[in-house]
Amino acid sequence: MKHRIIRAAERGLKDIGWLKSNFTFSFSSYANPERNGFGLLRVFNDDFVQAGGGFGIHPHANMEIISVMLAGKMNHIDSLGYKEVVEKDWVQIMSAGTGLRHEEHNVGDDEVNFLQIWIEPKLQNVTPRYQRRSFPEEKRRNQLTTVVSNEEGQAHCWINQNAKLSLGYFEAGQQLTYALNPTNKAVFVFLMDGALTVNGETIERRDSIGLWETDAVTIECRAESRFIVIEAPINH
Repeated sequence: MKHRIIRAAERGLKDIGWLKSNFTFSFSSYANPERNGFGLLRVFNDDFVQAGGGFGIHPHANMEIISVMLAGKMNHIDSLGYKEVVEKDWVQIMSAGTGLRHEEHNVGDDEVNFLQIWIEPKLQNVTPRYQRRSFPEEKRRNQLTTVVSNEEGQAHCWINQNAKLSLGYFEAGQQLTYALNPTNKAVFVFLMDGALTVNGETIERRDSIGLWETDAVTIECRAESRFIVIEAPINH
């Protein structure tokens, strides 16, 4: 097994008042040649948006873009005709394909916190698609819940890549084993809250760990913990 830990304090930071972004990998004004992604996982941002702040309309193409809402309320308006509000425990995806435009703003009274995740697509120039689903935390206690997959289904969102995203919400003392095919797959774990031991490595709040060349990842919860597990190809 090989692994790499990125501590919370080692992330890039962009603070422009209404937006505070923590960059695990190179993005925007943060450039780190040693952190240009983890396999086909290209972007992992931990974003905080103040009330009234937001991102004006802007384009995307040929990228699988996933937002995981951790707190607050944010609207979504796009060139596909969708116009709605998402909040805590919602997950939304944009399979950008040939191109789309969207905007999003904090429409609540409290700060928004969401994870912005970009994964390279399996196929280029597909028809753009938007989807979102709710995953209430109270229904996910002590289980790892698939929220995004490469397979279509009613229980999760699906994207144009052989990848999977799962949310964990576990009590202290719980343990789980995540199995994967080590041939071309890697696992990235990010801890929102709590304390974990991942394959023997200690992970604290807002730390992340990437693991590869292993067929299983063991996660032990040393406190009540909320985390996300991303399984994605190492390369095309």
